[in-house]
Amino acid sequence: MKLLMFYVHDWWYKTASKSLPNAPDAEREESMNNAAVIFFHSEAEDEEKKESVIQKFVKNTKWISGKFNTKNIVLHSFNHLSTSKSSPEFAKALLDEVVERLERTGYRVMLTPFGYFNEFRMHVAGDSLAKVYKEF
Repeated sequence: MKLLMFYVHDWWYKTASKSLPNAPDAEREESMNNAAVIFFHSEAEDEEKKESVIQKFVKNTKWISGKFNTKNIVLHSFNHLSTSKSSPEFAKALLDEVVERLERTGYRVMLTPFGYFNEFRMHVAGDSLAKVYKEF
């Protein structure tokens, strides 16, 4: 698993085109302020350690949001952080579990549509911890 995490003053995205032909149709344009934005990449080896990956994904997401005192989270699938890729089905199931765990503990989660390329804009804070990369 690779996580590229940002703290942003504002985030905006709009769906552009499908990257997975089987993805459900979705035309969206949304924004969120004062948020932790997590670009994630699920790798093939994550499929063997799903529970551990979910726990670390949630823990790191809560960690960065706590550093900036926000409960706003944006999760964006970004399969450009590694050459190793999990199956789309695994990545989607993992993502669904992460969202459920975050929402259950009081976080507001915005999820960009899985299986889509998106146009996006973000205003990243200048703090050193506003830009963090993690892999596990």
